[in-house]
Amino acid sequence: MISNMKKSTMLGLATLILSFTANAQLNYAPAVKFNPPTYVCYKTSATITVDGKLSPEEWDAIPLASALVDIEGSKRPNPFLNTELKMAYNDEGMFFAVLMEEPHVWATITEHDAVIFHDNDFEIFLNPTNDTHNYLEYEVNALGTVWDLYLSKPYRDGGTILNGWEFAGMQSAVHVDGTLNDPTDIDKSWSLEVFIPWASINQVKRKTTAPNSGEQMRVNFSRVQWTAEVQDGKYVKVPIAGEDRIREYNWVWAPTGVIDIHRPEFWGFVQFSDKEIGQDKFVMNPDEQIKWELRNLYYRQREYHRANGNYANNIADLKANEVCSNPEKLQLHSTPSLYEIIMPTTNGRKWHIRQDGLVWSTE
Repeated sequence: MISNMKKSTMLGLATLILSFTANAQLNYAPAVKFNPPTYVCYKTSATITVDGKLSPEEWDAIPLASALVDIEGSKRPNPFLNTELKMAYNDEGMFFAVLMEEPHVWATITEHDAVIFHDNDFEIFLNPTNDTHNYLEYEVNALGTVWDLYLSKPYRDGGTILNGWEFAGMQSAVHVDGTLNDPTDIDKSWSLEVFIPWASINQVKRKTTAPNSGEQMRVNFSRVQWTAEVQDGKYVKVPIAGEDRIREYNWVWAPTGVIDIHRPEFWGFVQFSDKEIGQDKFVMNPDEQIKWELRNLYYRQREYHRANGNYANNIADLKANEVCSNPEKLQLHSTPSLYEIIMPTTNGRKWHIRQDGLVWSTE
């Protein structure tokens, strides 16, 4: 008969062997490529009247942002309707201008802070802290109905959503080149202008002033487009050709690879500049590559937790050498439900990431 002590020892060894086997067999998803769009946002001296009309004297000199693509990136075809997007700023706030090709302009939602993307809409996402937490969302339909909200962190990380939060001082206007909600004709487009004061954008930073020239902010945009047809004189949503269920297209500036815009680490970079329009170039901060390596370790910790029920406490278990340029410098501190990974940099700073995706630096 085997003694209780021997049983305990054998059970422990078996558990340890199974644990090592599970870790050894865990094949992580390949590292995601870091390739966000970028834009230089110039300071403007023009007086911009927020009326939804993209007047030439206000916007012609401002450069276009790169074209929208499907949210899943190259997995899906490019949008079949054109969207033109521009940004500018002054000492008071930030301006956005959008022109959307649309042969049938329709909208139904009139209640403020309703779920606007049940209509065709346009959406703006701002992460003033550049840490994937404490970000802001704006949505609008062709009626000019607005939904603005604050998110403490992405949905996947258990974020709190404040639907009653408001962009204080925001100005927003829509212009329809055609006739709204009239299926008997063909429209040309609908356009949008938005102004958001710095005091409103920077609430989460406890700052009210404009950014310094050269500062950057993570930003994304989304155009939600439903397939509709005319039935009994009304627009009715129908499935996309070749599909069985009714769903929307999601066309974005910075694709996330999946149908989820709430992945701020994929959003684009906007660099503010007080130079003459057209005379500046975007310069990526080299620390962003370090942050991205940490983000890939965050993804791997999620995979590890799904497979093992706890976070890895050894950096080797995450196969960090596959996603990091200097894995030997990494520091990992973990408990069964929490972790923090730290990467020192050559400039004396340290970058950190933790289990809910927050990324930050210390001296």
